[in-house]
Amino acid sequence: MRAQSFISGLFLLIWVQFNGQNFKFKGAGIYGAGITTAHHYKNNLSTPAIIDTVTGSRYYYPQTHISKEYINWSAGGFAEFLLFKKILWQTELEYANKGAREMEILDRKELRSGSYGLNKYTYIQWNNYYKSFYPLAYGMWYWMAGVRLEYLFKKSAGVFVPWSANMKSIWFSGDLGIGYEMPIFEKYHLFVEGHWNPDIIPQTQDYLKIRSRSYEVRLGVVYRLRRKRVDDCNAPVYKGPAY
Repeated sequence: MRAQSFISGLFLLIWVQFNGQNFKFKGAGIYGAGITTAHHYKNNLSTPAIIDTVTGSRYYYPQTHISKEYINWSAGGFAEFLLFKKILWQTELEYANKGAREMEILDRKELRSGSYGLNKYTYIQWNNYYKSFYPLAYGMWYWMAGVRLEYLFKKSAGVFVPWSANMKSIWFSGDLGIGYEMPIFEKYHLFVEGHWNPDIIPQTQDYLKIRSRSYEVRLGVVYRLRRKRVDDCNAPVYKGPAY
């Protein structure tokens, strides 16, 4: 219910912005990225434990743990619009490969398989950020803060299958990012970004709470309209003695 309420609120916020602002197009770009993801499993200990019928010991399965990193790639495209004096809105579509490397627990006494298996999830994401620029050296640095709306396009779950195979088809996550942009041609700029992308709330299944967390490094190109100069007119322009 919380997820549905949050997603509805996100759509409402964007609708209000569209109807209350005169957006000015600022640029559009594409990027490729390296992404590393891990999952945090937390066993809800308030749920009755599983009792071993031989020893009488109490076990919780799967145990609370953080998976190993799963490294893959993502790619996307975006457009930017001016909202306020220094605040921009960036909206984008992204194809992202996420997942986790897990060592299967073979029984409730934590006997492990000895090798890692993969839980892989491919998402098509609609990401929306607030964004603000500040001058630095040859270019501009900027911060980003927003939300990613995620559609689970395909999955391959091989470890902890009763839970990992039942991740939500529609979900959302938060995002904080920082980047640097510099011109390479008159209308084209190169940028590099780093993103921290955690689940805002966990996915709850039975007595487990599962959170996903990703780090993403992007490299891309953005197209920007050339700023008008004061001498952009039909009158002759003096360009100095060395012209």
